[in-house]
Amino acid sequence: MRIWFELTNSPHINMFAAMIRELQREGHEVIITCRPLANTIDLLDLHGFKYEVVGQHYGGKFSAKVFGFPVRVAQLCKYIGSRKVDMAISQSSFHSPVVARLLGIRSIYMNDNEHAMGNIPSFICASTIMVPEFLSIEKLKKQWANPKKVKHYPGVKEGLYLWELDQRLAQRQGGTVSKPRRKIYIRPEPWTAQYYKGSRNFLDDLVLGLKDHVDVILLPRGKDQGVHYQDPKFAGVRVVTTALDIADIAPDCDLFIGAGGTMTREMAVLGIPTISVYQDELLDVDQHLLETGAFRHEPQLTAQHALDYLAIATARPPDRRLLEKGKAAYNMVKQHILNG
Repeated sequence: MRIWFELTNSPHINMFAAMIRELQREGHEVIITCRPLANTIDLLDLHGFKYEVVGQHYGGKFSAKVFGFPVRVAQLCKYIGSRKVDMAISQSSFHSPVVARLLGIRSIYMNDNEHAMGNIPSFICASTIMVPEFLSIEKLKKQWANPKKVKHYPGVKEGLYLWELDQRLAQRQGGTVSKPRRKIYIRPEPWTAQYYKGSRNFLDDLVLGLKDHVDVILLPRGKDQGVHYQDPKFAGVRVVTTALDIADIAPDCDLFIGAGGTMTREMAVLGIPTISVYQDELLDVDQHLLETGAFRHEPQLTAQHALDYLAIATARPPDRRLLEKGKAAYNMVKQHILNG
């Protein structure tokens, strides 16, 4: 088979990396397209994947996104049209299902964000819609999803690949490495996301209050955000300007603070002490994990509260229930790619 993966944001590389490699080992041809957003290209390079950059990201303004949508659809149609693709699959790429429908290609569209407006054209155009088990049909129907096309997979999206990462981490575990200071990783708010309505740069005081007490590693979402945190007032904060593999972050992290998003959920599922400071309405997936005690939600987190929590927090074992569901979801998605 010739399978097209559209990877439009950095979390999608971790999500599909193991599956892409497995499909390639089995003799299938994989085509990867992406756009320059966050650390997407850096992570593709880190994993050694061949890819094609098609189009661009049009920023956070809704008007620019509306203008850019048909432009990138046309660009993808031109690139994919001559490649005789058998199946298209994407997570949260609003372009992929539309392109696939225009070209007569079967498509799988995956999403776990019920607030994304791009779900509407994606749900209409996709052959199959795959969502986590806790996303209700009623919410999907509000975005014009045909219930007959919906397939619920077990657990959460992060489980699809964290089960495999957990196995790799267990194999390379050694003795405890002593560190001069504890490490807090921080992932700021998504500046360019259409769905995000919270404050901007609200973590500045938290970062400034932590940097003299612990090692702060800041993981910006894109170059502009990275530039902001390279201001001299943040001296002493390590701002990561290249891609970091989650397999390197997880064993090194004593506390993860995230303004929402996939990385916050990844750390919570892996048992890393995690605090979400997301300032907008929580997604259903976050509510689901919050109810299980996987992380804390403190939108007004102060440096002192973070340090107090760090003093008592200990890593938990990864959530085996979610990892087992993730492996089942992985097999479900793969089989649907191959068998429709």
